[in-house]
Amino acid sequence: MLELKGISARYGHVEALKSCTLEIGRAEFVTLIGANGAGKSTMLKAILGLVRPTQGTIEFEGRPITGMSTENIVRSGISIVPEGRRVFPDFTVAENLAIGAQIRKAPKGEVDADLDRIVRQFPRLKERWSQRAGTMSGGEQQMVAIGRALMSRPRLLLLDEPSLGLAPLVVSELMEKLKEIHQSGTTVFLVEQNVTLALQTAQRGYLMETGNIVGADSAAALLASDTVRKAYLGIDG
Repeated sequence: MLELKGISARYGHVEALKSCTLEIGRAEFVTLIGANGAGKSTMLKAILGLVRPTQGTIEFEGRPITGMSTENIVRSGISIVPEGRRVFPDFTVAENLAIGAQIRKAPKGEVDADLDRIVRQFPRLKERWSQRAGTMSGGEQQMVAIGRALMSRPRLLLLDEPSLGLAPLVVSELMEKLKEIHQSGTTVFLVEQNVTLALQTAQRGYLMETGNIVGADSAAALLASDTVRKAYLGIDG
């Protein structure tokens, strides 16, 4: 479904991605793990056209998207839940969700059906329907951010550090929701610093260090590997 071939990217003189190759199949749940500053978020930005690769190609559903505008990439079927949630604080829950559908230019009946689907997925949002998003808890705002991304009807959902700043119980609930979204047919690509959480949730994973993809395997195999256990979980032996 998504294929990155030899992607490199820079911020000025700093090479953030170094000939990265990665593939995500349709209906997979894949995670990209690594330390802070490894280049994980840059990879998501490259996929969305927010960072232009200096070399390599990106294909989505067999079609090159390298060099396309972010708007057209989203229209093609990719959506993101950004790091830090980035809800519109002065807008209500309903208004935030509706914004997610604007790029589709869908008829009102279709948008209303999608809103109904989102509140069934996240019942708390129905309770907070007319509340300004900026007054909600971090977990509730993350629900709004995910719902907003789903309103564009993506076939591929990208998530950038969704657990950041949330309580463990909220994170656990959030991961269960992501599993439900995946089981409903959406392909998921999760970027996450919480290595254990990511590998317990995803089917398959990639390991990134200083702009390089240095490992790829099933999530279970990565979680059990000496490299991950020593470097990211603090377990020696």
